[in-house]
Amino acid sequence: MSSAAAMSDGAKMALFATMALGMFMSLLDVQVVSASLPEITSGLAAGADQSSWLQTSYLIAEIIMIPLSGFLAQAFSTRWLFTASAAAFTLASVACGFAWNIESAIVFRALQGFVGGAMIPTVFATGFTIFTGRQQALIPAILGLTGTVAPILGPTFGGWITDVLSWRWLFFINVAPGLLICALVPVLCRIDEPHPEVLRGFDAIGLAGMAVFLGGLQYVLEEGPRWDWLDDGTVRAVAVVCALGAVTFFWRSFTQPRAVIDLRIFGDTRFAMGCLFQFVLGIGMFSAIYLIPQYLARIQEYRSLDIGQAVFVTGVAQIFATPLAAALSRRVDPRHMIVFGFTLFGLSFWQLSRLSSAWGGHELLLAQAMRGFATMFCIVPATNMALADMPAARLKAASGLSNLMRNLGGAIGIAATNTIVDHRYSLHFSRLGDSLRAARLDEWFAQTQVATGGVIADAATQQQAAMALLARTVHREALTMAYADCALLFAALFLAALIVIPLSRRMPAAGAAASAAH
Repeated sequence: MSSAAAMSDGAKMALFATMALGMFMSLLDVQVVSASLPEITSGLAAGADQSSWLQTSYLIAEIIMIPLSGFLAQAFSTRWLFTASAAAFTLASVACGFAWNIESAIVFRALQGFVGGAMIPTVFATGFTIFTGRQQALIPAILGLTGTVAPILGPTFGGWITDVLSWRWLFFINVAPGLLICALVPVLCRIDEPHPEVLRGFDAIGLAGMAVFLGGLQYVLEEGPRWDWLDDGTVRAVAVVCALGAVTFFWRSFTQPRAVIDLRIFGDTRFAMGCLFQFVLGIGMFSAIYLIPQYLARIQEYRSLDIGQAVFVTGVAQIFATPLAAALSRRVDPRHMIVFGFTLFGLSFWQLSRLSSAWGGHELLLAQAMRGFATMFCIVPATNMALADMPAARLKAASGLSNLMRNLGGAIGIAATNTIVDHRYSLHFSRLGDSLRAARLDEWFAQTQVATGGVIADAATQQQAAMALLARTVHREALTMAYADCALLFAALFLAALIVIPLSRRMPAAGAAASAAH
């Protein structure tokens, strides 16, 4: 086998593009399914409460695998881990497409998430391994664009496939790219050797603790907002088990010579700061991707295709920002890029905090364009901070932890969004109701009569219709105000995260750091 240094530039690009396709396939699969959950559950004769597990099972399994991928890549080599992951993901996709009931679909989705989770951090680690110097600065830009465009395209693409073919084709579309990856990666990816000896002394207790901790945390964050957090017995029990798993995992990680995850890597200040910014970025990215479609669907009653068109501007802005962010990362201290990116990201949320129930896609255009442009100036320097000058021996583990922090941020951000919106909606609904005066009901009676063309003659029926209209209006305005409050809190979070910047020492640009490391 040849090393990465012996590979031609063409072979490196072919390998990187093939592995990036696997990452895109894994990320896209979450979003295309989310757009068609009603059709899937209907086709499997399942209830609405069961449908959420098609996503939850995938995300729980994925978040367990992401930090584990570095250890597995070291044991079996990047070449065979990625190939096995792509093959298993393809088979699991076919199984999902042929699922015969909701239980089988949930099991196959969990398998999809687990094996697919290995592909994401492995791509980052491979990119920083095979490219050096100025070329290395392109890695976070390209993969950052891949990782953020997938959630934007997913709902529209998934809705279109379901309308034109059927929901089963949401999974069958993975077969062609999966086979391509399985054919190319074994040929192209000869960058490291397997080291099965690392399996000796394998810390099974630490692995179990990690699985219970991360899986339980993902469950609590997914289900907590829906069931009022610890008021629900199941959520409370899972939270306790999660805490026990966390204690076990952290104890084993710091005491075992061959821990599954080496958490001592957080002692590297540059890496720790990169992970912090990845965490905050995950909160913002996933929350915005979740919040805006929710607003458009619930307030403006947009269909999936309409929502996809409305949020598409974010992807366009990211495409324009990618080459600029990559070029600047070679010359500029990443701290300065973080300040610009996080400030612009915070301003995009501040723009959303002015949200009105009359806003549609056009009114949201500026905020979404700002967020899309800012994303690349956040993810590029944050990834470079974490991985650009990481020693090769720690790179795979560092990539897994860096991606884990972003995913955890996303899970926490979505859970926070749901909780904030629920609480603020109740508050605003109560206040709006209290502010209404009985004398103003006459206006609602008149509006109702005009809206129905005067066909409602009975006074009691008119009053009932007026009250229904009033309730819908108060609901709409209270929900819109809750979304706006949520955006304002996230704007404050992004600006608050910059407090750590003055506390850090100057950092070299990505190109300089990479050149020094090599």
